[in-house]
Amino acid sequence: MRTLVLWDVDHTLIDAGGVSAGIYASVFERLIGGPPEKVAAMAGRTDLAITTETLRHHGIDPTPALLASFTAALAETFATRSHEIAARGRVLPGAHAALKALAARPDVIQSALTGNMEQIARVKLTAFGLTDLFDLDVGAYGMDGVERPPLVRLAQQRASGKYGDAFTASNTVLIGDTPHDVRAGHEGGARVVAVATGATTAPALRLSGADLVLNDLTDTPNVIRAILPI
Repeated sequence: MRTLVLWDVDHTLIDAGGVSAGIYASVFERLIGGPPEKVAAMAGRTDLAITTETLRHHGIDPTPALLASFTAALAETFATRSHEIAARGRVLPGAHAALKALAARPDVIQSALTGNMEQIARVKLTAFGLTDLFDLDVGAYGMDGVERPPLVRLAQQRASGKYGDAFTASNTVLIGDTPHDVRAGHEGGARVVAVATGATTAPALRLSGADLVLNDLTDTPNVIRAILPI
């Protein structure tokens, strides 16, 4: 039986160097005509939710047409500024080794479950040379829904459609750094390994209900045991 391993991206695998908030603000100003009072909280949330909340905070109706224009502009701007992500950001310690070890296993299908829309996830992972370690076609992304839990089932369906295996909570693992990731896994149907590499502490991740909590990804054998305990 193969295991579907779904990784969050920001603050689990990489730190984008603070580029994301600045890009949101620049796109808002370009499309709306002035700087935003604030950009909605990003950690653990989808691009669809962040964009919708940011627009509503400013009294702007997030119509389908406006959301399409806004998110297309986001994707384009991330692509044109990918060099900034590479220069200002970094791969978090141990992440590359863990991804490489899992990618080499025939019993693992490795993809992303992230609040980033697919185009942005690909830009970030490409900036750090990580894209080839994933099958991103079977991931789930920030324009697939407002909330994260349904994204787990969507990724399972995409992986089942491509590989023919049935993916359920018994053979799906989600790795992330926020309580949103933990809730997504438990409500969506996955075991959750949380890593305290973002803003949420290890004790808080345990309280949120993560099945297992790691301080970071630096001990590759331990990471693999956490993800594939059998």
